[in-house]
Amino acid sequence: MDNRPVLLVIEDDLGLQKQFKWSFADYQVVIAGDRVSAIEAIRRHMPSVVTLDLGLPPDPTNASEGLATLKEILQISPHSKVIVVTGNDDRENAIKVIAMGAYDFYQKPLDIDILSLIIKRAFQLNDLEQAHSTLQQQNHEPLSGIIAISDVMQKLSRTIEKIAPSNITVLLLGESGTGKEVLARALHELSDRATMPFVAVNCAAIPENLLESELFGYEKGAFTGAVKQTIGKIEFANGGTFFLDEIGDLPINLQAKLLRFIQERVIERIGGREEIPVDVRIICATHKNLRTLIDEKSFREDLYYRLSEMQVDIPPLREREGDAIVIAKALLDRYVAHERKTIRGFTSEAKKAIEVYTWPGNIRQLENKIKRAVVMTDKIYIDVDDLSLQSSTETEDSIPLNLKQVREQAETTAIKRALAHSDYNVSNTAKLLGVTRPTLYTLLHKYGIEIHHAS
Repeated sequence: MDNRPVLLVIEDDLGLQKQFKWSFADYQVVIAGDRVSAIEAIRRHMPSVVTLDLGLPPDPTNASEGLATLKEILQISPHSKVIVVTGNDDRENAIKVIAMGAYDFYQKPLDIDILSLIIKRAFQLNDLEQAHSTLQQQNHEPLSGIIAISDVMQKLSRTIEKIAPSNITVLLLGESGTGKEVLARALHELSDRATMPFVAVNCAAIPENLLESELFGYEKGAFTGAVKQTIGKIEFANGGTFFLDEIGDLPINLQAKLLRFIQERVIERIGGREEIPVDVRIICATHKNLRTLIDEKSFREDLYYRLSEMQVDIPPLREREGDAIVIAKALLDRYVAHERKTIRGFTSEAKKAIEVYTWPGNIRQLENKIKRAVVMTDKIYIDVDDLSLQSSTETEDSIPLNLKQVREQAETTAIKRALAHSDYNVSNTAKLLGVTRPTLYTLLHKYGIEIHHAS
């Protein structure tokens, strides 16, 4: 069995057909000389990469047959990377094929070395997309909402898995937009309360005069406008998980009432006298420094200790090496499907910009950038301009002067980036780095880099 990747060459020139077969021995080269045989080959092999000469019979001087072939290929196999070969002066059709969804174009006369590089990059991109697709199909896993390949987030995910089955109260700390609610939902889904309600309340989003009734509910006639008995969010979460987001914004007068509930596990509705037992798992989150609030007398120290039986610190996106590009791909797939666009990915420049940007707004900012780019762009691949990003680079002072340190730092960064791009597939990572598998394993061992997959 031939395990080489399939390269479909659609070319009617016999001399060029032989040249392709001889020049691309690393691939299983399949030749098609016209539109009919090309479509048959597409259906049979579903090749990752295709080269297509626009000048096909019956009239090689007219590009219409080639353009029609391109359109049909992309309808049958939208993930195939089609490299269109055009005439030297055929700029108009070169632009047209890219707009139609071709991966790239190459103008005659052929330079096999350059074309070989384009084909190699097309195969590498296809491998990355396939790996990412596999990652996205893991949605049945409880931690599937946490998209991460960085060491720090992998470790955090294992922590979530360990504490989820318990009833311990968890305090999630992290900057805005780091995914605190996603982690709270993961804790719920991994617990034995998963079939019961998950109820979230954002303390910063509800006016102070309404927050108490929102949390604890009220009896009919408790105040003007209370025309019927209303159950509060805490009581509604009975048997499940109650997530109190932005706990640092909880008014001081309500903190005592929340503390009593946490200690006694009973509530009283506003205007009521009956103590109502409520069984909930409590998870809280905030982007504020609660220690500072305690010093300022705006947050109760005893409540802090009750809430932080288990404290989980969530790192900002800029500290999660490799995560930004993986999350960006997942978000792109989601919004492309939602908006019914034909966008096929990011340009290499856009990927680099995503990787080096510091993302002060974290995942929420990244999501907003991707969503806006998908809605606004008319291109097949999103570029830096679509994302409105400015690259950030290291300052000179942050780079070590010792050559050994510089080399080790550069190698470690390159390996981790390649692993991120290839979803920790060793073969694809080795190809991206231009080294053999044994050499890659040696480097992984040298720098203590673990191989694992995104959650």
